[in-house]
Amino acid sequence: MRRLVVLVAAILAATTGTAVAVPASSSSGHDTLRNPIGAFFASSCGFSHRAPDDPIVFPGRPGWSHDHTFVGNASTSAFSTPGSLRSAHTTCQRPGDTAAYWAPTLFAGSTAIVPLGATIYYRRLTKARVRPFPPGLRMVAGNSLAGRPQPARVTYWQCSLSKTDFNYAGPMLRRGGDPPETYGGGIPRCGRSANLELRVNFPDCWNGRSLDSRTHKSHMAYSVAGRCPGAHPIAVPALSLVYRYPPPDAATLTLSSGGQYSGHADFLNAWNQAALTRLVDTCLNAGRRCGLGS
Repeated sequence: MRRLVVLVAAILAATTGTAVAVPASSSSGHDTLRNPIGAFFASSCGFSHRAPDDPIVFPGRPGWSHDHTFVGNASTSAFSTPGSLRSAHTTCQRPGDTAAYWAPTLFAGSTAIVPLGATIYYRRLTKARVRPFPPGLRMVAGNSLAGRPQPARVTYWQCSLSKTDFNYAGPMLRRGGDPPETYGGGIPRCGRSANLELRVNFPDCWNGRSLDSRTHKSHMAYSVAGRCPGAHPIAVPALSLVYRYPPPDAATLTLSSGGQYSGHADFLNAWNQAALTRLVDTCLNAGRRCGLGS
């Protein structure tokens, strides 16, 4: 496996001109990087429920939103608060991950497609040490009104093999997480042996003051070349939400927010804060690829 990772890193360096850190051997089973950028841990979460609710955009107003597919916290509703979420059940394999994650529901005609599950990657993309998300932080990534492809650093569709080793570091070597150029932002036709995936990448820099903002975005920003902008100086984990769907048979697929290009997602931090802090320190700030393990 290490020889394969070294080979992938060499190819990326040759084609992009960017040096990619190669993991050193680790007796603990995790890769330790010479350069901490690229460190990550992941949380695997099952489908919980669907509802036309959005506790960030329409708090306290059930039924006001387009339909959402929720993973992670099983109690998420229009009335959710960080306190109510922390005391509820989670569909995530990590018991400390009681955060709420949601994305627009995918439809084939009038039939909702239930995802096989979701993997949430918490990555380090900055040179500066990463702080855990503060309790109660809310943020939205992607444009629910988009009628054309959004920037690849924010969201895209892709096909993947049905059986994926989420502990393998290879996909994380793509520093920006860019998709294959051939997909162009729309929903691709996947073969019967592949799953359809929607990936949404959240910003990884915080202004250090606000747990939310009027746009649910302006208190956050994306890092550039490993640095956070001056107005958002606090580096936090770069959260990537990946929904996996079974190979769809229908030719026409749409999101509940409209069309194929309106991919977006929401996050409300209701983690057990001690568990989140431990993972940030022992994985991201220690420069390790921890995968789905502890």
